[in-house]
Amino acid sequence: MVKRFAGYLILWAYAAVALVPLIVMVLDSLRPNTEVLSDPLGLPSTLDFGSYSTAWTQASFSTYVRNSVLVTVGAVALDVLVSLPAAYALGRYRFRGSGVLIAYFLAGLMLPIRLGILPIFYLLGSLGMVDSRLGLVLVYAGAGVPFSVFIMSAFFRGLPRELEEAARIDGAGELRLFARIMVPLVKPAIATVVVFRFVPLWNDFFFPLVLLRTTDRYTLPVGLTQFFGEFQTNWSALFAGLVIATVPLVVLFLVATKQIVAGLTAGMSR
Repeated sequence: MVKRFAGYLILWAYAAVALVPLIVMVLDSLRPNTEVLSDPLGLPSTLDFGSYSTAWTQASFSTYVRNSVLVTVGAVALDVLVSLPAAYALGRYRFRGSGVLIAYFLAGLMLPIRLGILPIFYLLGSLGMVDSRLGLVLVYAGAGVPFSVFIMSAFFRGLPRELEEAARIDGAGELRLFARIMVPLVKPAIATVVVFRFVPLWNDFFFPLVLLRTTDRYTLPVGLTQFFGEFQTNWSALFAGLVIATVPLVVLFLVATKQIVAGLTAGMSR
């Protein structure tokens, strides 16, 4: 009982510490810029939502949000669509060269994608995809395939063989077996992949900065730099932009929490 109480206490203390920056961010987004400069950690004297209007309209934040949604959702969707059949084949079948393929995908987890920025840049340049949201989507999707295959193949591998045998006895072909029976059973793994890929892509600053040139194609992290001026920074609008950028991630976690926990703890009951 004492150990459990101590564990809960440590977790609540950690949660409180982790929430402090978020609370400061929200409070400072509701204060005029002069108040933020004079007392960054103070409470707002009056609630001022003008910084949100400034961020959304004058700073073209609506454009950055749209670009981030298109790039992130497109990359995650393409990543999952490509990784699912590969993970199914590697998780459910044994064939000559399967071990080499698994090692190949695992190697993709060991090498940081940023090390290949020069080849990626020249490749996209030769394809005419520099300063293209499609090029950014392809880079993100390709970078996520090793992780997605690793997670989902482990989940496919843990499903009982009796399911396949029963489906084949009922006359199900390979495509129907995969799409109608196996994929619904790995929804927790898919949700885990979606969340763990969505968050870093949504927050990524490096690739949009290097691969995009036009302001109208910037994603949120790069768009936030528009608030930094040479002589003055609009901190209130910057914090409002950070709040806007954080809200989709909070909503995603709230919606997918149950599936994430099921995906991460799936192997503990076996």
